[in-house]
Amino acid sequence: MTSDETTIPAVGVRPLDEVFDAIESAHRRPQPWTGFDHGVLGAYRWAAEAQGEAPITTAAALGAMGPCRAQLLAECQAAAVRLRDALNERTDPAYALGAYQALAWLCGHHEDRP
Repeated sequence: MTSDETTIPAVGVRPLDEVFDAIESAHRRPQPWTGFDHGVLGAYRWAAEAQGEAPITTAAALGAMGPCRAQLLAECQAAAVRLRDALNERTDPAYALGAYQALAWLCGHHEDRP
């Protein structure tokens, strides 16, 4: 195997070391953490297999090394639905927004890491 053929472990479109850096950054946020912060951290932890259940659906990761890209995309969609429902029901959308922003970043929908 040549160096061109080696694969870097990734979560969605993000290299695994970048995801671990995101987890560390989330842990350094000032406390008390908001619902948004908990949603972000829950998404990162699940994606990196540091947490057993998905932040929205509570599903277990299906991939050999965490959730596969399809599962990340499905969880991101579930977070978008939960966010919309919270806004319609006038309940606190912070957790769903945090999870959605983190999952969307992991899936490559935007470059701004929450």
